[in-house]
Amino acid sequence: MFISTQKQAAQSVVAGQASREQAREQAPKQEDTQAAEAPPRSVLLLQGLMGPLFRRLGQELLRQGHSVHKVNFNGGDRLFWRLPGGIEYRGSLEDWPAQLRTILQEKAVTDVVLFGDCRVHHLAATAVCRELDIPVHVFEEGYIRPDWVTLELGGVNGHSLLPRDPDWYRTTAAALPPVPEHRQVPSSFRRRALEGLLYNCADVFTRRAYPHWTNHRPWHPLVEGMGWLRKLLRGKGKRARATALIERLQVDPTPYFLFPLQLDSDAQIRLHSPFAGVADALRLVLESFARNAPAEARLVVKEHPLDNGVRNWREETASLAALFGVADRVDYMGWGDIVPVAARARGTVTINSTSGTLALALGTPVVVLGHAVYDIPDITCQDGLDAFWTNPVAPDPETFAAFRRVLIERCLIPGGFFSQEALDKVVRHAVARFEGKALLPE
Repeated sequence: MFISTQKQAAQSVVAGQASREQAREQAPKQEDTQAAEAPPRSVLLLQGLMGPLFRRLGQELLRQGHSVHKVNFNGGDRLFWRLPGGIEYRGSLEDWPAQLRTILQEKAVTDVVLFGDCRVHHLAATAVCRELDIPVHVFEEGYIRPDWVTLELGGVNGHSLLPRDPDWYRTTAAALPPVPEHRQVPSSFRRRALEGLLYNCADVFTRRAYPHWTNHRPWHPLVEGMGWLRKLLRGKGKRARATALIERLQVDPTPYFLFPLQLDSDAQIRLHSPFAGVADALRLVLESFARNAPAEARLVVKEHPLDNGVRNWREETASLAALFGVADRVDYMGWGDIVPVAARARGTVTINSTSGTLALALGTPVVVLGHAVYDIPDITCQDGLDAFWTNPVAPDPETFAAFRRVLIERCLIPGGFFSQEALDKVVRHAVARFEGKALLPE
């Protein structure tokens, strides 16, 4: 019932945003002309990524002359804000829409910015903003990785307003200039883990101050912390097994398919796929592989690098493979770089992960099981999973290049979240995109 309610709210949001997107499409030159002359705006930030992203963004918006306010829903939000304009929300989810309307009116808000549009407070907020015709700018991890992040107007992933017509991408991309020079940025997993730990600790120890707060993740932070600890303790053995597997895949001529797992807590699974969780998708893929894949083919199941270790996906994969009689044809990759494995794969199966765009960029055939912005004819296989094992059709390079060019123009900015250099870049480009300016030179 809860998931159904979320989906209904999400569909309502997308429907409302569509008319504004159409109007925006009809007059892009006028917007570009007016961007430099636009008056300062009043920006409301909701929840961001665990870390200093929104504080850094707030600082730069203030420096550029905009008014900035930030709603903190828990102690983790408050810990990483530490700027004027913070609003502590301690009410219930049911009271949130009415309170948000009050905030929007009192602060004369012109724009709302949030990270992840499927969190329950964000779904409600986007619906309110639709009613009031206030633009919503959505951050998310990049459609294309690494070194890009998503900043899209109206919604991301399954809520994106991007069309699914390959001809539209080819025509639109042809009118765009080349992408500016783009350089890699460093990223630290250690920094990401530390910021997540600090955020969760601040959340846990301030729960009494936020009595109605409900985390969008399915586990209590302490349960998730124990999972990470268990994962770290098993790290040495996991890396050794993965290294041996990767080395074998690079020299063994046996054809294989790749199935990268996603996070069980990901809204991509809960709202933008037919699955209740990753386990359902894993079962479907293994059963289809057993029934339809060529007898000589293998399947590599890749663990998500940020999986918290609460569930043992290696054991669950082995159990299902044995159930369907393919235990000797299924490998589990618990660690390591996905790029060389995807490059040699016969095909990649994904629910809606960004690993799909990575595989497509390598020319590897991809089939999508959920809803993804890149699930477009001439880019991904359209005949379904059962047919994919025997007829994995590679993406058309011209169409994918056009899709990528439009994606960068509309939805992506250079940078990242987990190093100082990466944050500097993403904040600079985010403010430029927010103000309607083109990507800045490197």
